[in-house]
Parts: sequence; structure tokens; C-alpha cells
Amino acid sequence: MSQTLSGRSASPDLTQLYQSVFQIDNEFPRFVVPCYPWWEDEATTVLWAFKNLEIRLVIRYGLFRDENLPRSSLLSRNVNTIDAIFTAPIGPGENHLLDSLSHVQRVEEILRRSGLPPFQPVPWSWIPQAPVHALDPQAIAQAIEAESHFQLSRVAFEDIVRASLGYTATSVEWFLMQHTALYMHLLDFLRMFPDGIPVYLEVEKHLRGKSPFAHRAIAQCLAAVQSDFAPDLSEKPMSSFKFVAGPIQRLFQDRPESLTNMLKICNLFAVRFRHQYISTSKVPWDREFDVSYSFFEDYLGSSSPPDLARTLTALDKSNFAHLTRSSIIAHNEITKRLLANWEDLAMSVWECCSAIPDLTLGLRECVQNLLQRRNYHSSTAILHGLHKYSISATRPRGLNSTAGEIIVLHPLVPPDMIFLYDATQNYASYLQHYVNHPGIPFLLPHLRDVQQKGELALEPVLRFLQA
Repeated sequence: MSQTLSGRSASPDLTQLYQSVFQIDNEFPRFVVPCYPWWEDEATTVLWAFKNLEIRLVIRYGLFRDENLPRSSLLSRNVNTIDAIFTAPIGPGENHLLDSLSHVQRVEEILRRSGLPPFQPVPWSWIPQAPVHALDPQAIAQAIEAESHFQLSRVAFEDIVRASLGYTATSVEWFLMQHTALYMHLLDFLRMFPDGIPVYLEVEKHLRGKSPFAHRAIAQCLAAVQSDFAPDLSEKPMSSFKFVAGPIQRLFQDRPESLTNMLKICNLFAVRFRHQYISTSKVPWDREFDVSYSFFEDYLGSSSPPDLARTLTALDKSNFAHLTRSSIIAHNEITKRLLANWEDLAMSVWECCSAIPDLTLGLRECVQNLLQRRNYHSSTAILHGLHKYSISATRPRGLNSTAGEIIVLHPLVPPDMIFLYDATQNYASYLQHYVNHPGIPFLLPHLRDVQQKGELALEPVLRFLQA
């Protein structure tokens, strides 16, 4: 029998043994494919096709078992095809790269530029402090929630999609491991300072309804150090990613689109997820992720920008059919619904352009057609969305730029259309234009005009509605 230096027999240090709190298979709802993973066959087909965006999306999401599939497929393509794929995503001034790279190097560069950036793991940084001073349970809970939120911001949405469909996902696994690290840090702390247990019993209460991952780590730790603590962990397995994984799984089970369209939709969802769950001070952990995409569905289903304009105008005519003088004056549910519809359309356009910048040209043409139809509701919403995207897409000019210089946005919105959504003097240019060219109204300026000038300001809108 081996002996330690003190002469006592070696035994495992129980303080170094920790319960595994999170398993990735338990954190996602079980996904059952009705027949077979149809997207894997389509992924192979796309990699042999000639559409650059689709090829890059298939590489980025990696919904296949053989990680070498994109590389082997691209290496088998001819030189001209690889050159076309290579030049599609590169920036201005990079064309010289093409001449300096071999065929194999070009394929590797396509894979690098199309795939996810290398994951940069950031370890869990919140660590419990020795109770030198009185501990504030609420402040501790807020700090833990903030750290959990930060760790969520490091997770690639593409990895959430992969994990939802049963594939390995590096950033998701790291995220779960960091919450296990929280459990281990706190377990060590409470074993050393058992007087801190009452404080963390209060911390657990403050974390209810917040990050389910942080809450479970704290609750499991308390259960390990205090036998009579019974945390409310009713759902087993917990499936804490169900709020986003469930809707994604239903989307792939229903299969409303081809794989390429599905990945474009996922790109749109990636923008939405970051907007709603990352770029916020309070993560809506208990709110199921919204996977509706009605505007993008209309876009995909349209044969051309004018066809999309016809679709939007038909919907707007139906929605505005119930608008009356009294509903506008009372600002009732009909009016509120139309205003919300306008805002939703503007945000959908921003999401779509952020996800797939190539859509901007078609949307500009659609706006021109909407204006010919005098549909100011959808046209101004799309213009507003394009304007939001042009701000998001603005890049600094370089190290020599100064804070005081004038910023010129990328001209996504034609100059002759800016007056339609220019808010100067309460959209005065739009209101003057509407008097001479009435149509489906952009309601916000008219409502403000009524507040300032009275009901007579509604006459142009009412004449159109009556007609």
C-alpha cells in the first residue's frame, strides 16, 4: 500500500470531487427527426451547386456529421468555380490574394471566411468573496446574473442551432461548463465558510426567474451543503435551453422551406436573438424565442420586388379597411395595431438586411413600386428599416478618422425618398406630399398632426379611406 510523506495511506481528496451539474443532452429537448435528417442530404447537394451565399451558409452552420465534408467537396470543384466562390465574400482591395494562393489554400480561405470565427473561451470570472464585511444577497444575485448573461453573449447562435439538432457545439458546451464552475467555486466557499449559507439561501431566492443555469448551480450547491434544503427543480431533465431550442426544433420538423432558405431564416434569427437576448439589460429567460418570419416569408414567396409590393399592398388594404375617423381620434386598438404593424415591418427589414445584406437592392426596388401604388404605410416602414441597417453597417474609416468629422451613411435609401421618413418639423415634407398624393397612410405623422392642429388635419386621410 502506498504511503504519503506523513505515513498515512493516500486517499482521494473529497474536496476535489464535484457533481456534474450540467449535461448538454439534458439541457436541450430531445429532438426526434420524423424520417431522417433531410438537411444533411441537401447540404451535400448545395456544396456541389453554384450559389455562393448558400454554400457559405451551409459551411457556417455545419449541419452534417462529417466535419470534412465541405473541404472534400470544395477540393473536388474546378478552379473557376473555386475562384468564383472565393471572390464573392472578400472585401475591396483583396483581389490580389487570388493570385498568391494555391487551389488548396483558396479552399482553406473559403472555409475560414465562411465558418464561425475561432471560439475564444472566457472563464467564469465571478468568485465568492470571504465574508469580511456583510454580504448583500441581492447584489450577489445581480452579479451572478450579469456573469451568466455575459457568458450567454459568448455563445454563437449557430451553435445553438447545431446543439438543438443534436450536433456538437463548442460554445454551448463551454457555456454550460462555466455554470458548473460557478457551482464548484461556491461549493468550495461554503465548505470553508459555512456561515455564508444563510446568505446564499437568500441569493437563491433572488435568482428565481432569472438565469435558469445560474439558479440551478446555486441550488444544487446549497443542496450539497445543507441536507434539508429542497430546491424547486421540478422539470427533469431541466432542458434550460428549451426557450430557444424548442422553436428551432419545430421549425426543422415542420420543414416549411428548403435547407438554403432555412439557413437564411436562421441567420435572421441570429440577429433577432442578439437583439432580444444579448443586447438587453434583462434577459427574458422565461420568454420563448419568437421564430415567426412573416415578412421574410413574403419575400421568399415573391417572384420579384414588384410582386412583393403587390402582396404588401393587398395586406395593407385589408388592415386599413377597418380604420375610421373615430378609431383614429380615440387611438383605439385598430390604430394601435396598425402602428405596431408598421414598427414590426421596419424591424423585420432591419433584421433581414442585417442577416442577408444582398436583400437591400430588391427592397429598394420594392419601395419604389410601393410608392407608385401610393402605399406609404409599407414604403416608409421599409425605408425606416433600410435606414436603421445603413447605420448598423457603418464602419469607421480608420485610425486617422476624427470624432468630429461628418459621417455619411451608405446610400441605401435613394435621396429622393428621404423626405418620406424625415421627422423634421413633424414629417412636414411627407404630410405636404400626402395632401397632393393621398394613399394608404403612414399613420404616425397624421396622429401627431391631429394632436397639434385638431381633427381638420385628418381630412386628406379620411377622403382616401372613404374612397
